[in-house]
Amino acid sequence: MATVRMASPEEVKQWVAEGSAVIVDVRERGEYAQARIPGSTLVPLSSFDPAAIPPVGPDQHLVIHCASGMRCEPASMMVKASGFPGDINRLAGGIMAWYRAGGEIEQG
Repeated sequence: MATVRMASPEEVKQWVAEGSAVIVDVRERGEYAQARIPGSTLVPLSSFDPAAIPPVGPDQHLVIHCASGMRCEPASMMVKASGFPGDINRLAGGIMAWYRAGGEIEQG
């Protein structure tokens, strides 16, 4: 059974640097268009479907994030309920904490 846990921006930055992060952004399209974590996949919470999450390998880390960490909670619970076999990591503080921690952001 999957476990949902909080992951710090520093931890996620390490996974990104290693190439082992699969990042899912559950914000809405307009938010994603303004700023996003490079390589992230948009699956908006308003139409969230766990089947839209990209494949996650056994040596990869699924990271779900939103703006501040609130919207990723229900999305994480939906992923868990879908039978996802691995750990589900919520980015603590969302993209705002990621940015404050010096994480890379794509804009426009």
